[in-house]
Amino acid sequence: MPYEHKRQYERAPLRRRVWCESGSITIYAQIGNVSEGGLFVKTFAPLSEGAHARVRWDLDEQAPEIEAEAIVVWRRQGDPDAPLAPGMGLKFEHIEPADVERIRKFVATSLAETPPAAGDGPGVGRA
Repeated sequence: MPYEHKRQYERAPLRRRVWCESGSITIYAQIGNVSEGGLFVKTFAPLSEGAHARVRWDLDEQAPEIEAEAIVVWRRQGDPDAPLAPGMGLKFEHIEPADVERIRKFVATSLAETPPAAGDGPGVGRA
């Protein structure tokens, strides 16, 4: 049976750092890509699937940080032979509507200006 894509939103690469806090664990890592529904965080120490986290990052340097409550929906361990970066996929559970709109505009602008790059997590753009 073929794999079914579950993505609802377009995603764009984003090279920003993100704070990710879950219980007593704090991760400071790089974002691989972002959508209005969540983000991919590149890390060799992903949180457990199902873990709840608070994430915050700058979408750009001129605007306030975005904060969201998220849940880890998948994780990928590091493998030197794998073509995709290790990390975790986070789905937003609570995020301010104004921040969703900022992300939506960022993604639309980014995809209009830049074609997706290989290895930016599991697919960039709409899948």
